[in-house]
Amino acid sequence: MAEKDITEKNLESWNDVFADIVNVLLFNGKRLVKEDELETDAKDSQIKADGKIHEQERDVSKFWRNGEIRISILGFENQTAQDYDMPLRVISYDGASYKQELLNKNLRQKYPVVTLVLYFGTKERWTAPKNLYDCIKVPSELRPFVSDYKINVFEIAWLDDETIGKFQSDFKFVARYFQTKRLSKRFEPTREEIKHVDGLLKMFVALTGDKYFEQVYNEGNLREKGGVTMCEIVESFVREGIEKGIEQGIEQGIEQGIKRGKVELIKNLIESKAGSLEQIASWVKMSLAEVQKIADKTPQPI
Repeated sequence: MAEKDITEKNLESWNDVFADIVNVLLFNGKRLVKEDELETDAKDSQIKADGKIHEQERDVSKFWRNGEIRISILGFENQTAQDYDMPLRVISYDGASYKQELLNKNLRQKYPVVTLVLYFGTKERWTAPKNLYDCIKVPSELRPFVSDYKINVFEIAWLDDETIGKFQSDFKFVARYFQTKRLSKRFEPTREEIKHVDGLLKMFVALTGDKYFEQVYNEGNLREKGGVTMCEIVESFVREGIEKGIEQGIEQGIEQGIKRGKVELIKNLIESKAGSLEQIASWVKMSLAEVQKIADKTPQPI
């Protein structure tokens, strides 16, 4: 899981990608967040539980400095499977961030904390709780005194074409790929240039479990080539698949040829009464049961 988390962070940690995701998912495509206004946040926060200090870590977290007045923090949580405790996780993350603000004596102004949960599942929509009341049982008598807490879940594979068209960074390739996968359609790559090839391919590897994406990048020398497009990546992927298919076909053909040759040899040995079935099985290095099946289909000599 640790390795998977690291590769997921790779693409989203770039300021242009981070700003693009926020602008599309939160602001309907308006370019309110500029990449030069983002600063990397110290993701690790600490909480005390059971008398011990525990560290928490967000997948990606940045400060958004919009002028000198407002300071906001935006965090991402990547999910490939549904988490029924996600509201509790988000509360703990957000609470730890507010705790840091409270302890920071040099902070001029308190800022809000926003967390986006990016869900990359393709087989089913997010049905896990999106608020605290659905996560834990709260008696009706206590509801007026227990604050509910909602979380922001974005189902990437279920984004529509209009929304995906608003992405301007490499994240558009990710969104399009998972939408296509969810619809069970053929992925149609474009010739748009990829800016962060390494991060994009590693993210595909992490979220799909398909190592070919990384192999295509490493073995296809796309790193040194520059100006890489999704078309080139997919073409390399398909070409590698064809080559492997041909290689497997040759191997299978050889195996089938050897098997056919053995069958003919066994038939000849039986017809010429060269030996018992046990002896023939030993000569051709096959089981007696296999030789018996061939013998049953072979006309017996008179």
